[in-house]
Amino acid sequence: MNAPDPDFEQRTRASFAQQPAMATLGVAIESVAAGRVVLAMAHRADLTQQHGFLHAGMVATALDSACGYAAFTLMPAGAGVLTIEFKINLLAPARGPRLRFEGQVTKAGRTISVVDGQAFQFDPAGGSPKLVATMTATIMTVTGRDDVRH
Repeated sequence: MNAPDPDFEQRTRASFAQQPAMATLGVAIESVAAGRVVLAMAHRADLTQQHGFLHAGMVATALDSACGYAAFTLMPAGAGVLTIEFKINLLAPARGPRLRFEGQVTKAGRTISVVDGQAFQFDPAGGSPKLVATMTATIMTVTGRDDVRH
């Protein structure tokens, strides 16, 4: 996929850094490419539900950002990004200790894009990554609004 803005990576990283929610969760950018963003975080006890699994809301939040920023990489400079809708499937408990959230644009549109996301956990023994959730998100390109910053 070709990004219309040659500075998409720097712009994406700068926008992501503006999110206090991601800092609170300890989510960081692992990689940025045109149409694809990978985020990562460590499992933390203060983000779990009653069984010690990463809370589904935390998984959804990180996947939403991965999907939104994947779409953002293909937006023109000056655009803002907002999620319109998402559907998440929780496939297995997110135990960690490391988690990765991948967003990949399926269909980039001028105003509306569809992005698929996957969340993986990594076993400390070095086994294969385990898929713990999938997401399909509808993302909107926003221009001309002062309340939606780029």
